[in-house]
Amino acid sequence: MLRKLLPLFVMTALSASVWAEEHIAVAAASDLQFALREVATRFHEQTGNTVELSFGSSGNFYSQLQNGAPFDVFFSADLDYPKKLEASGLIEPGSTYQYATGKIVVWVARESKLDLSRGLAALLDARVRKIAIANPEHAPYGKAAVAAMRSAGVYDKIQGKLVYGENASQAAQFVATGNTEAGIIALSLALAPAMKEQGRYVEVPASSYPLLQQACVVLKASTKKKTSLAFIEFLKKPEMVELLRSHGFSTSAP
Repeated sequence: MLRKLLPLFVMTALSASVWAEEHIAVAAASDLQFALREVATRFHEQTGNTVELSFGSSGNFYSQLQNGAPFDVFFSADLDYPKKLEASGLIEPGSTYQYATGKIVVWVARESKLDLSRGLAALLDARVRKIAIANPEHAPYGKAAVAAMRSAGVYDKIQGKLVYGENASQAAQFVATGNTEAGIIALSLALAPAMKEQGRYVEVPASSYPLLQQACVVLKASTKKKTSLAFIEFLKKPEMVELLRSHGFSTSAP
């Protein structure tokens, strides 16, 4: 009897191992923290697979990935870092997906007297002593903010007021908590419930800064490529594209 049951037990164990859920580790730009959490939740509900999210600046993640950081998927706030990883042979060939284009805004607390109809020129107001932006050394949203200020002709006049967040999320936190009078932050963060309730914003003309073409890739070192690729494919679903749009991202998908 034992001999008859043994093969059945082995088959059941093998079947369970094949269908067991996987956990993938995702490194993502911090402007995605609200949108990507929703995507990950829906992916788990529909597939049983869990997405463990870590948020930070794209540049810092790029450096970590070059040094073998154990992530399966990388969501960058621009296309440059994935391209550099590809040139170094660190990504799974053909896995690059440009999922969205980001936008920046000038954000102030709701009680602020600044006239945002002036756009970036509003930051010249003497009442503005500090302005939060992401660190342009390694955060694409910070680079975009500097480019926009230069384009508007205000950078040299307000450069001394800039306070750098480690990433886009920290820059938003600085202005949301009142540590700065204004911030140039990601639209996706300005649309977050708490930020939307506490403040107001005006979009910065997209023509004044380089396109924030955001892309994701599967890392070549990943041992869970099938699930990682499935997560990226999941992002292409119409409902996920619409979700990204609702969080302030532009998408090329219909």
